Amino acid sequence: MRTPNSPHISGRWRRIGSAAAATGALLIAGLGTAAHADAATPHKVSSKAIAAAVAKAHVQYSSVCGTTPKKGYAACNALRVTGGTTAFQEEQAVKKGVRPATVSPKASSADPTGYGPADLQDAYGLTAASANNGSGQTVAIVDAYDDPNAAADLATYRSYYGLPACTVANGCFKKVSQTGSTTSLPTANSGWAGEISLDLDMVSAIAPNAHILLVEAKSATDANLGTAVNEAVKLGAKFVSNSYGGSESSSDTSYDSSYYNHPGVAITASAGDEGYGAEYPAASKYVTAVGGTALSTSSNARGWTETVWKTSSTEGTGSGCSAYDAKPSWQTDTGCTKRMIADVSAVADPATGVYDSYGADGTGWNTYGGTSASAPIIASVYALAGTPGSSDYPSQYPYLDTSALNDVTSGNNGTCSTSYFCTARTGYDGPTGLGTPQGLAAFGG
Repeated sequence: MRTPNSPHISGRWRRIGSAAAATGALLIAGLGTAAHADAATPHKVSSKAIAAAVAKAHVQYSSVCGTTPKKGYAACNALRVTGGTTAFQEEQAVKKGVRPATVSPKASSADPTGYGPADLQDAYGLTAASANNGSGQTVAIVDAYDDPNAAADLATYRSYYGLPACTVANGCFKKVSQTGSTTSLPTANSGWAGEISLDLDMVSAIAPNAHILLVEAKSATDANLGTAVNEAVKLGAKFVSNSYGGSESSSDTSYDSSYYNHPGVAITASAGDEGYGAEYPAASKYVTAVGGTALSTSSNARGWTETVWKTSSTEGTGSGCSAYDAKPSWQTDTGCTKRMIADVSAVADPATGVYDSYGADGTGWNTYGGTSASAPIIASVYALAGTPGSSDYPSQYPYLDTSALNDVTSGNNGTCSTSYFCTARTGYDGPTGLGTPQGLAAFGG
């Protein structure tokens, strides 16, 4: 349930969070790789100096889809960084021997302030797979309302990072309403438009060879969003990402059977951005519930490290034991008799967020975070791994090969009576599930 507990700002976006506490524990922020990135020669600096710089990171961010949705509605889980300095910027500055620039969301062009495709691919062991896999697959993005700039923002992001063009004209990108119409589209909404562009960019970053289908629900009701999921599957998508959620209700089990029960289709859903507490549709037993991490580079063998994303007691990845949904047979933790959230996770902390081509004013670049970033990342990893078995529920795949995941063992997203519901540990835990991708082995049948 989305219950903001932070100061208010004017305009569409209401909640602002400070990520200083989350970044203080990070070791080293990631190196961005944009085609147009600053080419200044890096200075030789020690890991200690970089860690000290990263600890200074402090960002403010806003929830682009507003406050708590009323019963029967969902809100998107995208968080837009509106000010401060990201861990990424702090690292780049100390390497170049300059003062860090602050986030400028309305810049018409700028150097990256968050992770790009090469960073994400490297962090999750996907560099070769992203280059070679995904052709012939379609990843569907389901969101509410229309993003009139979706195709243009997608083109900007892919061009900037040197990714193959994905356009309506070349057959790679298609946008439809929940009824499948390409012409009768929902009303535009700037908050959800930011969500949409983030989702499209994350698919591009992980699976640049895949086609992208955007299905826009006419409103953010559970029924309309669910109808859009059905339309995505009807149109042939085997991978469907849902970056939204709302409070659980007794209607969820009926929504399960009506909208999310699609054998042979990998459906992902964001775990939420409000810290500990279960959301729907992440609680559906038919989806892969995706939690969020703080991601930073490291001197370890992997080159990266992750902790549970938590900014404050009400800002961080969601997790929890469902009140209504039955536990799927492949989920075997013993503390929750019903469905447990999450299954797996990926980067979501706005302080270690991703670079996105959508601006609140329709121009420029932004850094985004939230489990709205992690859900399309995981859907795209499934796409790289190949078409699921026709009778399979792909949410079980990670449980069949847990050794092919990066186990996240530190951090928490709140306080709970059963420790692993909200605290990371070795093996399965609520905030990060079984861990984050380490290549494709855990995401194929």
